[in-house]
Amino acid sequence: MAKQTKADSGWTGWVAFASIMLAIMGIFHMIAGFVALFQEDVYAITPNYVWVFDYSQWGWIHIFGGLLAFIAAGSLLKGNMFGRVVAVLVTMASVIANMAFVPIYPIWSIMMVVLGILVIWAVVVHGKDLKDINQ
Repeated sequence: MAKQTKADSGWTGWVAFASIMLAIMGIFHMIAGFVALFQEDVYAITPNYVWVFDYSQWGWIHIFGGLLAFIAAGSLLKGNMFGRVVAVLVTMASVIANMAFVPIYPIWSIMMVVLGILVIWAVVVHGKDLKDINQ
């Protein structure tokens, strides 16, 4: 007897896109973290900006967040509920951190915010579609 498979809804590509973008965002965060650790002169400091952390702290936050995003991307691609929840939480943290980073490095930060919003949309709206296919 043949095993019956569920049909692809057509929207699973968005979840795969979100997973790949989350992995790329994780890599971007790790790059930004290493830059903050080893080349502090790359980021511009504006005189009226209140900076809570120094560059080494921001660097480690970005590296840890990037690793977490990369792990969440793999779990999301498998269709796990854990992956969906962690992907949304990590991406929300990424968007918030990058909004705080806009005065320091605006183009990079705005790009990361836009990617984050796309990832959150794809996971929240179509996250279950990938789970249905993997079962």
